[in-house]
Amino acid sequence: MKSRLFELENGECTVDFKNLAAKAMDLAQQNADKVDTVIDKAGDIIDQKTGGKFAGQVDAAQDAAKKAIRKEG
Repeated sequence: MKSRLFELENGECTVDFKNLAAKAMDLAQQNADKVDTVIDKAGDIIDQKTGGKFAGQVDAAQDAAKKAIRKEG
């Protein structure tokens, strides 16, 4: 039986966040090149909005995010 990420129980929706996060990471790993592009664009936007004041921290966060999606479970 396949587990569900969302369930309707007694009229309320419940979310299985553990499995949701795992599924998101699996999808990110399968599309790492596309995710890298998004990470780069997000960093560029942050640098633009902050005038580059936090460029070092943004670059470090970008590198960490890219490494995280390439680690195997």
